Amino acid sequence: MVKLTIVGRVKDGLPLAQEARYMNNETTTSHNLSSNYKQQAEFLLNEISKGALPLPSMTIRVDHHSFKYPLTPCKLYGYLVVNGICFITLCDSSYPRKLAFNYLQDLQKEFDKFDNGLIHKITKPYSFVKFDSIISSIRKQYIDTRTQANLSKLNANRHRELDIVTGNMSDIVERRRNSEILETPAANNIPQISSLLWGSPRLEARNCIDLDTHCNHYCYCLDSFMG
Repeated sequence: MVKLTIVGRVKDGLPLAQEARYMNNETTTSHNLSSNYKQQAEFLLNEISKGALPLPSMTIRVDHHSFKYPLTPCKLYGYLVVNGICFITLCDSSYPRKLAFNYLQDLQKEFDKFDNGLIHKITKPYSFVKFDSIISSIRKQYIDTRTQANLSKLNANRHRELDIVTGNMSDIVERRRNSEILETPAANNIPQISSLLWGSPRLEARNCIDLDTHCNHYCYCLDSFMG
């Protein structure tokens, strides 16, 4: 089923709205997982805003061979970019991909009903709260894949494969890591934060990434991503 949804602006990577339903149990593990997945979604939005990921859509596998959460079912992110707005969702890997992208398309259609000028005036992350309830309402329609409406969506053009690129989260994180290293100016005698970060013993020891100097809203850890 759909676990998490984030809507963001591509031009600056600002997250506008969300609906996080990853786990209702407030255990430490579930809270950490929910937080990790949200950070991953924000990271993907940031990468899209930098032009590092293909448009208009992609499916991204989350690697779960980590020792941290070995029993966690595999997950997939899917995103759709239309008119400068990105719609990202997280689903179980068993959830039909066609339904996931139908869900994103439904969100996009509802979002298009809002005034463009209003959207571009938003400056604070997740402050477009009026769309949160719309996300929740549409998500409920996609919980049960066996409803007549969802079965009809699945059967429509069932012999036609979705032409959507698929990638791995670990590869995307590694590319960003390498990019940050290459972007460090060699001529500058004073190392920038990014070079200190990627090359530090602490990074090697903990596999921890912090891109706060390169992105206004995002801080993510590689060891968490691999969870």
